[in-house]
Amino acid sequence: MSPSDAPRDDRRPILSVEGVTQTVRTPEPLTIVHEATLQIFPGEAVALIGPSGAGKSTLLALMAGLDTPTAGRITLDGHALEGLDEDGRAAVRAGRVGFVFQSFQLIGGLNAWENVALPLELAGDRDAGKHARAALEEVGLGERLRHLPRQLSGGEQQRVALARAFVGEPALLFADEPTGSLDTITGEHVIELLFRLRERHHTTLVLVTHDPALAARCDRGFQVRAGRVSEWQPDPEVLQS
Repeated sequence: MSPSDAPRDDRRPILSVEGVTQTVRTPEPLTIVHEATLQIFPGEAVALIGPSGAGKSTLLALMAGLDTPTAGRITLDGHALEGLDEDGRAAVRAGRVGFVFQSFQLIGGLNAWENVALPLELAGDRDAGKHARAALEEVGLGERLRHLPRQLSGGEQQRVALARAFVGEPALLFADEPTGSLDTITGEHVIELLFRLRERHHTTLVLVTHDPALAARCDRGFQVRAGRVSEWQPDPEVLQS
């Protein structure tokens, strides 16, 4: 069964964003996200698409509870994030949310196996090492367990990041321009792996991208332009060009 055919619970979104606004002072007030409203349901792959500087990453950070909005309401897996401090939001994310970033975000002094095992160890998993090894084998890095990030190619580092993201079996994965630091061919391989893992683990995906072809692989899309969010549909002519 493909991800788009997966059962969807229309009664309860896994992520709900209602009238979310984010304004910062630089030094004048600057609104980065304008009254965003959207819902994401279990099992979906949803793209946030738009040009650089449009507010996509800011919106993703708000949706994930990495930052707090100036106004509006965000509910993650039934938990309202407003009113929670940083520790409270982290507790909501724990065991529910995984991340993949453009810059990999690996710890340079830890090898691949240690990078993947660390979040499990922090969560108290006594079998962290075993699970980390299995996750790295799943992404084709079973022979690179002891390599430090600097000893790995960019594609291999992102595969370590994917293993780390999926090892905890998150219900929801946020991927922020996951191929932005990779060449085209390597990026395509990483995306293929991302979608295979997401289907295998039945993970809801929120994917930030500026690439219409990549966004079109998702079940739905939202366009972000100058901080404003609207429904997005792929243009067949653009995809075929």
